Amino acid sequence: MALDSDAQTPDAIPAQKVIKLAELQYQAYIEKYPNSTQYPRSTNPDGSLYTTGSSAWTSGFFPGSLWYLYQITNKTQWRQAAEKWTEGIESQKTKTHTHDLGFMLYNSFGNGLKFTNNQAYKNILLQGANSLATRFDPEVSAIKSWDFGSYSYPVIIDNLMNLEYLFWAAKASGNSVFYKIAVAHANTDLKDRFRADNSSYHVLDYDPVSGIVLSKLTAQGYAHSSCWSRGQAWGIYGYTVLYRETKDIRYLEQAKEAADYFLSQTDKIADHIPYWDFQAPDIPSAPRDASSAAIAASALIELSKYAGANNQYLSKAAQLINSLCSDKYLAKAGANNYFLLMHSTGNKPNKSEIDVPIVYADYYLLEAIWRYQNYATLSF
Repeated sequence: MALDSDAQTPDAIPAQKVIKLAELQYQAYIEKYPNSTQYPRSTNPDGSLYTTGSSAWTSGFFPGSLWYLYQITNKTQWRQAAEKWTEGIESQKTKTHTHDLGFMLYNSFGNGLKFTNNQAYKNILLQGANSLATRFDPEVSAIKSWDFGSYSYPVIIDNLMNLEYLFWAAKASGNSVFYKIAVAHANTDLKDRFRADNSSYHVLDYDPVSGIVLSKLTAQGYAHSSCWSRGQAWGIYGYTVLYRETKDIRYLEQAKEAADYFLSQTDKIADHIPYWDFQAPDIPSAPRDASSAAIAASALIELSKYAGANNQYLSKAAQLINSLCSDKYLAKAGANNYFLLMHSTGNKPNKSEIDVPIVYADYYLLEAIWRYQNYATLSF
């Protein structure tokens, strides 16, 4: 498919405002919290900083943000900081009890390899990809997401975000098994993930013996019949990457349909920043999720490259970025525990991380800024 939309001219976004803030916030953070084995995640209910060790699924986002800041500014200090915070995650390369190795390793070591060609990162990444591949079950034809809860074989929409890591591993190693696992997982997901209106289920639970889907539900959304907004953003991003890596038109169509549903909901909102669930019963008083907007914005920039002439996705990405960069969502320097964005929601049903800064919101905002700035020559 011709990338007709390459001719689009991006609308203005306040990129320099975000970059300046990121430099101020991250410099202040590193000076105050120099322990590179602890990773910023969010804010505790008492207002204090919430950090994790390297085994948390969110550990890769802060070093990933540092890598983007290095790539954007070309300043050695950010490369050195990125290297330091990336190093502490290496121990996760042998972990087989989590599907989140893409978030953990590919956002840290993967960005490091992409931006510096440090070949030492390649072997670490390949070992992690092998660990991730052990979670694939050929009977279900999908990668298992969780080893906890009352599920039989849960596959969550977030898991789509790990497939890019496996596609990279296939190319880097020459081992087609990684590619085959990613495609098999995608095809299983595609079969069951979306409703007729192209909203998504969060969790698909399969029978591990027969591979039949037992239930379609949510863990982090409002109800099994509702659409958790961050899950929908993961879907847009995941299927866009799937099309990039396979050129299978089914994935492109699903990415567009998921995006169109997302945008149909955010178009109802004055500033376009999603509520944590699109069917939350207390809208317009429901908490927002800036992370959902940031993920979607980054995904829409790439999707606009593949969606043909005169598509709306690039301008919609700019709309989301500009809202995120407003005073309502973008923090002041020195505030917000040194995170960039305010007003994200992690897991409202679990009463966890509600209306707080969350590290992955910042990561995808910086990724979106980098993609937008380099739109004309962007190579994924």
